Amino acid sequence: MVTVKMLKPYYIKMSNEYVRVILAYQYFSVVINQKVYQFVPIEEKEIRIDRKTQEIVNIESKFAFQKGKDIIYITMKKLISLPDFLIQLHTIVKPYYIEEETSEETNENNSYIITELERLNVKRLIDEALDERDDQAFYELVKLL
Repeated sequence: MVTVKMLKPYYIKMSNEYVRVILAYQYFSVVINQKVYQFVPIEEKEIRIDRKTQEIVNIESKFAFQKGKDIIYITMKKLISLPDFLIQLHTIVKPYYIEEETSEETNENNSYIITELERLNVKRLIDEALDERDDQAFYELVKLL
């Protein structure tokens, strides 16, 4: 049985598309048959996650873990089957995800922006009417506010 004892990133790189969790010695360890194995960057040394879909991209990768002279390779497919791995990984990368706004929220935001722009335009026209001493335009514009 495999469980994750510790998962901490050495550092995190972010691009427009991916969050890359870079791993290093002593930052990632697993327990296999009650023995603690430390991550060693022999094969893969990063976990790459799509920022929009929140899915792990490099699922074919193999990670090496060592205890003394014994080295065990675990695939990403095996790691993502472990709930404690997914929970720890999600906690680490959650702040880097891109959250899409729903269309209703977007429409509401757009409506607010348009209303605010219209109000500012009316204020600008009121200022212009005052500068030109146009009483009629001034009173008509004030009614719009």
